Amino acid sequence: MVTSVPRLVIAAPSSGSGKTTVATGLMAALTARGLAVSPHKVGPDYIDPGYHALATGRVGRNLDAYLCGPELVGPLFAHGARGCDIAVVEGVMGLYDGAAGEGELASTAQVAKLLRAPVVLVVDASSQSRSVAALVHGFVSWDPEVRIGGVILNKVASDRHEGLLREALDSVGVPVLGVLRRAAPVETPSRHLGLVPVAERGALAVEAVAAMAAQVADGCDLAALVALARSAGPLAGAGWDAGEALVSSPPPPLPFPSPGALPPDSRSALDGPRPQAPDGLVDAGRPVRVAVAGGAAFTFSYAEHAELLAAAGAEVVTFDPLRDEELPEGTGGLVIGGGFPEVYASELSANEGLRKSVAELVLSGAPVAAECAGLLYLCRDLDGLPMCGVLDASARMSERLTLGYRDAVAVSDSALAGAGTRMRGHEFHRTVVEPGAGGAPAWGMRAPERRVEGFVERGVHASYLHTHWASEPGVARRFVERCRTS
Repeated sequence: MVTSVPRLVIAAPSSGSGKTTVATGLMAALTARGLAVSPHKVGPDYIDPGYHALATGRVGRNLDAYLCGPELVGPLFAHGARGCDIAVVEGVMGLYDGAAGEGELASTAQVAKLLRAPVVLVVDASSQSRSVAALVHGFVSWDPEVRIGGVILNKVASDRHEGLLREALDSVGVPVLGVLRRAAPVETPSRHLGLVPVAERGALAVEAVAAMAAQVADGCDLAALVALARSAGPLAGAGWDAGEALVSSPPPPLPFPSPGALPPDSRSALDGPRPQAPDGLVDAGRPVRVAVAGGAAFTFSYAEHAELLAAAGAEVVTFDPLRDEELPEGTGGLVIGGGFPEVYASELSANEGLRKSVAELVLSGAPVAAECAGLLYLCRDLDGLPMCGVLDASARMSERLTLGYRDAVAVSDSALAGAGTRMRGHEFHRTVVEPGAGGAPAWGMRAPERRVEGFVERGVHASYLHTHWASEPGVARRFVERCRTS
């Protein structure tokens, strides 16, 4: 199969240049003109895809060469872009910035090359004129395999300033595809982990996206941008499919002899080979309902997780821990992803009915997969306010930002992963859980530092680590099977 969807990558020399405004505004402007736009985000970011989804009416999807491997970038893109007229991919950080110490891995440049997509460079021109030519020339010449097809100049002060910038760029041979004037920024408030998510802002988020669309439509040559997108080369290979991924993925590794217990030598678990499991897929068995936390407090989730759960035979039902007083009827498994429980701690604590419902599910032995915000919610308390209390741990806000990719291995057998399962993940939080690991930790971190982290207790797998299940589809299959048999 060959994917020929026109596509653009919106990149920048550095963070703060205006990528999100341009990418989201372009998505919304093209959508308003009747195009079906497929939105994508490079890296592990959960918040920007929410704005992308609002701009396009389609699910925002991540393309992360570290979490999923370079080999899945094309298939995951093709999956999201299926049936669309054009795709817009927002980059991360600076164009050539990737995973620390890993060269180009997970950079916007690497993803652009994997997608055979032209790049539009968004440049903050507020404090320069002729120097913009040297800047753009450096980015164009750094990697000849990256095709920078145009520049959008942001924060331009005046017509005279624009003329100086255009004159300088004439010598570089890269067309100027847009000029955005220096103006009051679009209202997109931030806090300790970045932009405030769409789910928390309601009508204000709609207004912000509309303002971004107006800026881009007024200041950019949309026809030239579409023409550039159409110059992208064909992308060989089939689109990712959740059902096919489950069939083709190897079965999950065998558990250690004492399920739920830390192996006697945790260092050997970090260093040793991955255990082998017998061939064959799990029996489809009886249907099972998996409840997935949503709402304003739990907005961090990759769309592929729900797709994999459904492909494994689960009925996926979303609930809102801020509003629903009990879990959906018939819940046989629970997934609580990331988000901002620290912002809603008082409301989550006040919902005693749901906290009790979650605790009862855990006591029944049902599988529970909790990441970051989910971990905090399962703790005894968060900033002194009672939470679900199923983990003997206390959580609190911290001044320290924990951020970065992680290379991890499961050191305890759980409903989510067999001991020895290796996965790459990402941490992003300003909270601390004490203790940081239970008697049976969830993960052993291999890099950038060696430590154990998280909790495996009863059916619970709770950790700060965000993972992308498309990289290891067997975890979804294993989780649903445990739901059937618990």
